[in-house]
Amino acid sequence: MATIKRLPLFPLGLVLYPAERLPLHIFEPRYKKMTELCLATNSPFGVVFFDEGTMAKVGCTARITHVLERYEDGRMDLLIGGETRFKVVEVYDDEPYLTADVNTIKEPAESLGQDNQERVITQHMRLLELAGRTVRPSLYENQSLLSYVIAPNAGLTPQQKQEILELPTENQRISYLILHFENLIPKVERMDELRRKIQSNGHFKDFPPEDLDADDEE
Repeated sequence: MATIKRLPLFPLGLVLYPAERLPLHIFEPRYKKMTELCLATNSPFGVVFFDEGTMAKVGCTARITHVLERYEDGRMDLLIGGETRFKVVEVYDDEPYLTADVNTIKEPAESLGQDNQERVITQHMRLLELAGRTVRPSLYENQSLLSYVIAPNAGLTPQQKQEILELPTENQRISYLILHFENLIPKVERMDELRRKIQSNGHFKDFPPEDLDADDEE
């Protein structure tokens, strides 16, 4: 565990996972300032889930990987990459944006259950197929933290995504996803059958499109 002092915080109505890429549109003056600081120093900031006036205690550090667009008024389109989970220790409000002392969360060494990994992959591929998404087996190859690959597109609510982020081990996260899929997939299959009967187009609104969509600030 390492401590990061005065990490800039970016509360959002979404959850970021380690190694996940996420587009952001920056328009508020305080976050413009924060972003310029992070770009100038090549330093991370923390993405934390913010819901109904409450900020989560566990988040994920993020680093700006690409500036996609700069606008004349200072707005920016960014691509960020998730790095490391952290737990908030103390929050400060003496900057235009929140900062915090945080402790990074180390992934514990553990033996991963092969059967459960294969099971959750099969379930996820089935869900993607029902959602009309392209199923790519290569997505799951050489992934030591498979849960963070699957969770962003698993039909989870933001609250469920946060629950997964807070689970301490990979085995626990995989077990959570298996139970989630066991409950969700039969419902989606029934929806899919109904759509075919009424000659719908099969659009599954809970999934984002293939291309990255920009998520505005909260």
